[in-house]
Amino acid sequence: MTLVHHARFTAIDFESTGAAPGRTDHPVQVGLATWSAAQGHHGAFVSYLSTDQPIQRTAHKVHGIGPERLLDAPSLLMLWPDLKSRLAGAVVVAHGKGTEKRFLRAFPGHGFGPWLDTLLLARAAWPSMPDHSLGALCESHGLTAQVRALVPGKSWHDALFDAVASLVLLTHLVETHALQDHPILALTQPDTSTWHQSRRSLS
Repeated sequence: MTLVHHARFTAIDFESTGAAPGRTDHPVQVGLATWSAAQGHHGAFVSYLSTDQPIQRTAHKVHGIGPERLLDAPSLLMLWPDLKSRLAGAVVVAHGKGTEKRFLRAFPGHGFGPWLDTLLLARAAWPSMPDHSLGALCESHGLTAQVRALVPGKSWHDALFDAVASLVLLTHLVETHALQDHPILALTQPDTSTWHQSRRSLS
């Protein structure tokens, strides 16, 4: 089984239109970045995405992406060859992987994975933390400055910034918990039972 220090981790993040009544949301930006013990952080990629759906006001307040930024943007399908080359053979990383897995269903049978969810991993590693959002975790562990150095001029809810942040969080967790020589299964299937118990005790 592949060990953490031999694996390639590629993070992906989408920003979306937001869901409207009777409609599902659509991606408007995708960001990817890669980290491995051998090569460090590399392979940054970001693109706006065309859509025929309006961007909801609530979504715009979060990511600040307006329709003017999507003019002449490629479709997600047009980016398929690039996405495939970046994700194939990698451990795919996302913070709260549900959205990313859902949007990648546009490519049935793509075979990407295994998936590593840094939200679940953080809950297993630090179950008593009150907030496991990506921004809160990076702030509490002093990682935000490193993310800003890797993605200058961007901030939270930019797809590339959030993708890189999930990798920075992952590398911090691997280093602080000495997981370099563990199989990647230790990361892709974390034990969140302590976090669930703490949640039940608060309810």
